[in-house]
Amino acid sequence: MTTVAVIPARYGSTRFPGKPLALIAGKPMIQWTYEKAAASKVDRVIVATDDEKIFACVKNFGGEVVMTRSDHPTGTDRIAEAVKEIDCDLIINLQGDEPLLPTEVIDELVDRMKNSPQVNMGTVAVRKSFDSEEYTNPNNVKVVLDKQQQALYFSRCSMPFSRNQPEEGDSIYLHWGIYAYRRQLLFDFITWPQGSLEKIESLEQLRVLEHGEKILVAISDRESVGVDTPEDVAKVEQLLKDQSQ
Repeated sequence: MTTVAVIPARYGSTRFPGKPLALIAGKPMIQWTYEKAAASKVDRVIVATDDEKIFACVKNFGGEVVMTRSDHPTGTDRIAEAVKEIDCDLIINLQGDEPLLPTEVIDELVDRMKNSPQVNMGTVAVRKSFDSEEYTNPNNVKVVLDKQQQALYFSRCSMPFSRNQPEEGDSIYLHWGIYAYRRQLLFDFITWPQGSLEKIESLEQLRVLEHGEKILVAISDRESVGVDTPEDVAKVEQLLKDQSQ
């Protein structure tokens, strides 16, 4: 099975324009993410962008990058364009604003997909307690699972709703925006119209569930730190400093 990791990278960002090029400990953020992916089990890593500055940056540090159209409605559409002419079986969608992305998480997802030929899409979740701050934060997407660790639903609301006092060991699962697509599922996905649930929640993975496909969820005990604002850069740099000590 040939696996390609694609990192969609746009220059425009409402809260942080030029985010992929932000320097973290002297290195562009997109380079941090690229190097994490390159150290994993994937066979190839590609940055998909619509910006000349990001294109030049990736070329400068020796990465593989392709220019894509600027009018893609989602990062998934951008990824599909990037791999259209590439012979691959499994495509991994990585977020470019995860400079501390643990390589082991990518490997866990690749392994689960290779060992689960019955499912066409996979993602990652992190176990948390009901009293965590993320449980009530709509910016943190929750996922509920069936007995086979396949997603039943994703939501921004507190889910599952704690009507009764949770018992010791009860957990919630926070979704981590890393995806694995088998090639045919990816190209089917971009032809499907948005469903009502996707529009309501603003979560494109719900389009897959609405079309009757299963999403395998790998549970990870590792975490990362996303960069959403310029202030987050300092947090990541401090974490890098702490890890090196």
